[in-house]
Amino acid sequence: MKVMNKRALGLSAFLVGGAVVLAGCAGGGGGESSGGADNGGDSGAAENTLTVWVDADRERALQDVATAFEEEKGIAVDLVVKEYEDIQQDFITQVPSGEGPDITIGGHDWTGAFVQDGVVAPVELGDKAAEFEEVAIAAVTYDGNTYGLPYAIENIALVRNADLVPEAPTNFDDMIAKGTAAGTQYPFVVGLNPQNSDPYHLYPFQTSFGNSVFAQNADGSYDAANLTIGDEAGQQFATWLGQQGAAGVFNLNLDGDLAKEAFNAGQAPFFLTGPWNIADAVDAGVNVAVDPIPSAGGQTARPFAGVQTFFLSSQSENALAANEFLVNYIATPEVQTALFEAGGRAPALTESFEAAQADPIVAGFASVGAEAVPMPSIPQMGAVWDDWGTTEVAIIQGSDPVSSWTTMAENIQGKIG
Repeated sequence: MKVMNKRALGLSAFLVGGAVVLAGCAGGGGGESSGGADNGGDSGAAENTLTVWVDADRERALQDVATAFEEEKGIAVDLVVKEYEDIQQDFITQVPSGEGPDITIGGHDWTGAFVQDGVVAPVELGDKAAEFEEVAIAAVTYDGNTYGLPYAIENIALVRNADLVPEAPTNFDDMIAKGTAAGTQYPFVVGLNPQNSDPYHLYPFQTSFGNSVFAQNADGSYDAANLTIGDEAGQQFATWLGQQGAAGVFNLNLDGDLAKEAFNAGQAPFFLTGPWNIADAVDAGVNVAVDPIPSAGGQTARPFAGVQTFFLSSQSENALAANEFLVNYIATPEVQTALFEAGGRAPALTESFEAAQADPIVAGFASVGAEAVPMPSIPQMGAVWDDWGTTEVAIIQGSDPVSSWTTMAENIQGKIG
């Protein structure tokens, strides 16, 4: 793999020539290292080594760039493989004690908690920021700083069985009408939990009424002091949700696995889901098309965008080298494309993002993603999910929509303070 290296000469001398002593990494505890160093507990990793936490898929995609960085900079990159679901908490607990890595992968919505706990440092993207999709940069921006390098974008869209319904619906009612006309068991499926619904999957219908969770600042970051979920637009969504519940459109007994099973079996022509379910649908013989999410409230239905990110540890003793690795090695079309091919997530770098759209499935999700809004990464978002989901369940089951929604917003505000 050829890796672009735009600032190599000056910085290489700075890094390798000894002007800066890169005195070892911050550690690499708890994982399986691909680089040969022992990274269990206190890693003992060699000096002049960057330790990067990754999962298995991304470890394979990063091997070539790690080798190139070592050859060009004289700094090894130790890729430590960890279970993805362990990374967030391990990073929070290990960085303060000096046991964490220099860099870790993670979801952008971890940012607020990472900043609150003081475990991440900003990444200086400089002019490189303009080369990314806007939603990706907005997702990693917090309090005016860029915390992390984005590398992939993911969002949900409307997935259609084109053999059952040849044309995309024009709005929500049209989707239900087309789905009913198809004569399948369900006109439309989306995975819902009987206790907590699924605010993430229902959110695009909510935004189509003009409602959001928190207000956004001019730079796309969220204003934690301005909770908007309970406003009039939110109440209109709640009223609509109650109507759909009464009509039996949303089925709380159909969780994500059952919804997927129904769609793959041809029992529903429409499935609201993400790219992670496409491979199984294709394997099941479904003629898959990816469409915009139909509007229920008249405005554009905007789902949440999740952005996979490389975070820089606030305790890294190799911060300069780590920033160089991220900005001039990870943020290249070659590496972003390799990560896309490894994980199927649309790249965050615009050049790679556009190239990936040669695949119509990727293009479909990318088109919807262009209208997406970043998942709020502020710590206050943690106070939202439970009340939000249980209230949606109550409304679908027949509770008064407006009063239930208003009480939900008041409860959330009380938790935020």
